[in-house]
Amino acid sequence: MTGADAIIKCLEAEEVTTVFGYPGVAICPFYNSILDSDIRTILIRTEQNAAHAASGVSRITGKPGVCAVTSGPGATNVITGIATAFADSIPLICITGQVNSELLGSDVFQEADITGAVESFVKYSYLVKNVNDIPRIFKEAFHIANTGRRGPVLIDVPIDIQNATISKFKYPETVSLRTYKPTVKGNAVQIKKVVRELEKAKRPIICAGGGVLLSEAEEELRRFAETHGIPVVSTMMGIGVMPTDHPLYFRMVGNNGKAYANRAINESDLLIMVGARVADRAVNQPDMITRNKILVHIDVDPAEIGKNAGPTIPLVGDARHIFEDLEKEEFTCHCEEWVETLNGYRKALATKRSPNPAYVDPAAFIMRLTEKMQEDAVYVADVGQNQIWSCGYVKVRRGKFFTTGGMGTMGYSIPAAMGVKVAAPHRQVAAVCGDGSFQMSMMELATMCQHDIPVKIVVLKNNYLGMVRQYQHFTYQDHYSVVDLSGSPDLEKLSAAYGIPFLRLENMEKCDETIDAFLKEDTAMLLECIIDPMDLV
Repeated sequence: MTGADAIIKCLEAEEVTTVFGYPGVAICPFYNSILDSDIRTILIRTEQNAAHAASGVSRITGKPGVCAVTSGPGATNVITGIATAFADSIPLICITGQVNSELLGSDVFQEADITGAVESFVKYSYLVKNVNDIPRIFKEAFHIANTGRRGPVLIDVPIDIQNATISKFKYPETVSLRTYKPTVKGNAVQIKKVVRELEKAKRPIICAGGGVLLSEAEEELRRFAETHGIPVVSTMMGIGVMPTDHPLYFRMVGNNGKAYANRAINESDLLIMVGARVADRAVNQPDMITRNKILVHIDVDPAEIGKNAGPTIPLVGDARHIFEDLEKEEFTCHCEEWVETLNGYRKALATKRSPNPAYVDPAAFIMRLTEKMQEDAVYVADVGQNQIWSCGYVKVRRGKFFTTGGMGTMGYSIPAAMGVKVAAPHRQVAAVCGDGSFQMSMMELATMCQHDIPVKIVVLKNNYLGMVRQYQHFTYQDHYSVVDLSGSPDLEKLSAAYGIPFLRLENMEKCDETIDAFLKEDTAMLLECIIDPMDLV
């Protein structure tokens, strides 16, 4: 058995079903060995998107997605995808080919120090120096990626190691890393403190971040909130922890969140921040969430607690375990008046839009689209104005809402949606992007066609890099610089070139029938929506 064969055996032992990637000489032994496996290989059209697609697999399955690329530019191209996963705490295994071990450091063709280059964007990285270490390394990598605060792990494998003969293959059953022991169970004393404060609180609120979804704690959080009548808001990455129409859910907080959600946090006397890093996009002024209130910060990563705001009660642990323990505690909350007050804010501070009737209103369109999508559908938002409209108006029931909030990488939605659809072919999957972000990953239409991945794609087209244009509108008084997307392709002709059905919506008159046609069959389709170039989020 060669090292490449051993890698495939490791992936099979971890029940990996799909690898996204782009081959080159330095990773060819791996791709030769995978032909003898049932693992599906999907040729992505640029390496960054291999990581995004693997991210989609991870987010829908809860298991690390896998991508494999070659050395040099293949490895450096994948860095943005790795950094995106790291910022969003998504578990990935990224396998990179490398030049011969004896040539490392010689600046030979397509050599790049990828373990050094990704140091600040991975949980851990390995350079395999001995073929017999492969089983141990892969077992450790999967364990590290999907425990504690999840994230990407990179494994760099020189071509001679892939071709070397392994003396004995035995995949480890367990992992024991002396310096890596993440805390899962919450401290019982701290949990009792939280309960005591909840009993005294008049205006408690839970702010749920992406960590709740990563720990699959949605049901536990909902039950806890419903049992005690505690209102819930979320960060961008936490959208979906509650159905968006739930009476206790008051939508997204932050710079682009709902005014009533931000007011709820500001006026609360007890804030439970769970699975959120308290970063600037969700909490513009961290001192505000510690002023005149008790702050409980729950996170599996102790480094996040107190980093941006000092909590009254820090609580390290996995969100699902902590809410399970909180459910066992008997106590009573008295916050009916508080919820009534927040409902008043919801009505008084609701966003008022005056859309141009000559164009598609993106807010109304997104509401209607998600109302018509299947209950367990997956909506993947890109980055830009389309992301903010999506966050503000998407309707999630039993489905999922995915986006990238940490790194904010344009071009994420299409490859991530492809990964979701590959891993969950029975679910309806839609990628929503702007015309700027679409052009960063439109080459993946070829991947969709080649591998029969029927993702629905919506392009909100306004011929601008809309979010930057909006910033320049307010900051530089319409002095626009490098945001005009003139020269963009005709999307109808582009769709035809790939053999993908195309629809165009120019205003709201035929919105319902167009969406019905768009969603009718489980086939790939591209829908172009013409947006007012001057519309604001």
